[in-house]
Amino acid sequence: MSSEDLPVVPFGAWPSPIAASRLVEGSAGVSEIRCDGDDIWWAEQRPSEGGRCQLVRRSREGTRHDLFAPFDGSSSSKGRNWNARTAVMEYGGGAWAVRGGVVVFAEWSDQRLYRAIDGAEPQAITPRPSLDRGWRWSEPTWLDDEWLVCVRESHEPEVTAARGEAANELVAVPVDGSAVEDPTLIRVLVSGPDFVQSPAVRGDRLVWLCWDHPAMPWDGTRLMSVRLSRGPDGVPLVVEAQALLAGGQSESVVQPGFTAAGDLVFCTDRTGWWNPWKLPAAAVEAADGARAVPLLADGGARGEIGGPLWVGGLRWWAEVGDGSLMVSLTVDGSDSLAQIDAAGRIRVLDTPFTEIGQVVTGARDHSVVLVAGSPISEVAPYLVEVSARAETELGDPRAGEAGDSASTVSLDLLRPHRPLHLDSSWISEPRHVSFPTDDGATAHGLYYPPTNPGVRGPADEFPPLVVMIHGGPTSAARLRLDLSRQFWTSRGFAVLDVNHRGSTGYGRPYRDLLSGRWGVVDVADAVAGARSLAAAGEVDGDRMAIRGGSAGGFTTLAALTFHDAFAAGASHYGVADLAALAGDTHKFESRYLDGLVGPWPEARSTYDARSPIHHTDGIDVPLLVLQGSEDEVVPPAQAQVIVDAVARKGVPHAYILFEGEQHGFRRAENIVRALEAELWFYGRVFGFEPADRLEPVPDAVGL
Repeated sequence: MSSEDLPVVPFGAWPSPIAASRLVEGSAGVSEIRCDGDDIWWAEQRPSEGGRCQLVRRSREGTRHDLFAPFDGSSSSKGRNWNARTAVMEYGGGAWAVRGGVVVFAEWSDQRLYRAIDGAEPQAITPRPSLDRGWRWSEPTWLDDEWLVCVRESHEPEVTAARGEAANELVAVPVDGSAVEDPTLIRVLVSGPDFVQSPAVRGDRLVWLCWDHPAMPWDGTRLMSVRLSRGPDGVPLVVEAQALLAGGQSESVVQPGFTAAGDLVFCTDRTGWWNPWKLPAAAVEAADGARAVPLLADGGARGEIGGPLWVGGLRWWAEVGDGSLMVSLTVDGSDSLAQIDAAGRIRVLDTPFTEIGQVVTGARDHSVVLVAGSPISEVAPYLVEVSARAETELGDPRAGEAGDSASTVSLDLLRPHRPLHLDSSWISEPRHVSFPTDDGATAHGLYYPPTNPGVRGPADEFPPLVVMIHGGPTSAARLRLDLSRQFWTSRGFAVLDVNHRGSTGYGRPYRDLLSGRWGVVDVADAVAGARSLAAAGEVDGDRMAIRGGSAGGFTTLAALTFHDAFAAGASHYGVADLAALAGDTHKFESRYLDGLVGPWPEARSTYDARSPIHHTDGIDVPLLVLQGSEDEVVPPAQAQVIVDAVARKGVPHAYILFEGEQHGFRRAENIVRALEAELWFYGRVFGFEPADRLEPVPDAVGL
């Protein structure tokens, strides 16, 4: 059937098989992945199980086994519904590790470390703190079979009283659980910096990253080194002064790690892009950071091999058997799997992936395991093997282009994709777009056109636009199959996923354009992107909505407050009051706004000028607010103030407070409800009747 023969249905009202419930039915978001001999492990976040993180093992024979017992549907976690998730720095990451069949993980309910062996019930290996969840743990790293190095974040009353905030340290923890009865066995190895992360060990050499307020880890980190010894009781001890190997206030270093030859590899943005550098083994022992050299020839790649350390446990490179590195390379909003040989030449490999979340060395000589996805496939765990033929000419390392490759790549999907029962004709594949801003700069995004094989829109109309703003704001829109985008495009919406100035993936100079200008350039870029699509005749300029979560929610509220480009907006747990965020948020982000807005409280007038909460008279279009009741990052009081303000003004609005949710919705029923409420909201605002049967939002006003 030609497109002219398709029935005409108003944009937004297109019938779609991608129901909101499809987003969570059978879904399991895969995050970290690790190898343990021939076994491959990964973490799955399962919305249908209360959002808990299950650990999954795939054996050499190809069978999959859950570490924890099946979910029993209760709200209790510990002892029944184990949940491998840490609250370190609130965003977590690096909650578990495995070695020789022994799994160590942080349990969400009490934040203690547990050990699980051969399917037995997990046993605690850290003592119970005096304060509930007073010690939080991440990135357990084996020193040997008996000892771990971990990040410990202490919220114990005596610590916070002395420091004014939690303390982040590197500590040694015995694996056998003896510290439960004798807490003195846990020894502090590194203390003092405001933050520590990414420990790596080879022999008696320990390296790690650290940074101090007001810097964020993408502003500047320090790569440190120290030698360890053992006391008479076998407890690890620091036996020399710490040495600075790389980094500083204006250099961000990520993912330090050792090669098989003992060289230290780390990714640094000192050239303007996160690229890998190497410190030879002898220089590591001599603590001579000056001898570090770039791994890429000709000045490096114009692409990112690295990213922002929002969470622990991140991996962008891995060594394979011939000594080359397999890396995740980001160019123009898209990831590729690439290989760097000993001569510093880089080759982009022939894979379908456009998002790669993890790269970890596999058990075989030329293999890695990945967490990866593409525009037509959801993120999943993979085993990737590359032939050993590395003598071919490689691509231009500055551009990250593919060269003349004779190597072959084989992909093994480690866990089947959930059945979507969805033909590819329903999938809107995005294109990368760049557009001019109001001050002569250039911003970027991913544009998804409306796509539905069964209907077409009226010939005399353009589709409504949903502009999506990522969180962070130091983050990025990701190029992968995401049903939350397809939910809109299959119903006749166009979607623009904006990578405004300050987003990662476009180099440090682009990232730094947001410094001191949050609430200005990000908002301007969202407006410019929407208007560029309207001017090009791709969307209806009178029916454009903006939505975002967290920092993206702030950009959403600011765009509605200070601009008139959008006819509606949806704030998902969005920041409304910058001053409140600066004065009442968790440690990790407590000084974040110093760089994004200005030093607090000296720049109080700037905070007030950019905070939507002080300019609610500027909001005169319908607003939907979605908020978690237990959000520690953006407390629900901020959402309530915005809702009260638009209510007093008589602006149409709706508000849903999700009980028990934190910063971001994890429970299946809440994810579904939030998306359906937003569709109902746009239908009321833009004057169409959704094809879906939707429950109205209770107590909505003026809609």
